[in-house]
Amino acid sequence: MDGLSATEIAEFRRLLLEHRHELLALKETSREASGTVDLDQTTVGRLSRIDALQGQAMAQETVRRRDLQLKKIGAALERMAEGEYGYCAMCGELIKRERLRLDPASVACVEHAVG
Repeated sequence: MDGLSATEIAEFRRLLLEHRHELLALKETSREASGTVDLDQTTVGRLSRIDALQGQAMAQETVRRRDLQLKKIGAALERMAEGEYGYCAMCGELIKRERLRLDPASVACVEHAVG
């Protein structure tokens, strides 16, 4: 299988940059949900506090996952700059185009993908 063409790499770069832009926009809008929960029983009931804590934990996990995805996108863009994009980090073989279309930040081929 031949390597990726300049046109394909440009398309994957565009997809990565669009996804990064979307994640950064979502990060800005979700800051409030992951903020500190008021634990004062005089202003908020016990069940409301539990719901707020659960909502906060879910929002914090979402932020963690977005940050991880942003790091993966950054790493993919670095691999592009270094001319290493599209190759499996484990075996060095070209990652199938279909896999890169599904996840342009993929770092491994299907055979070496973890979880």
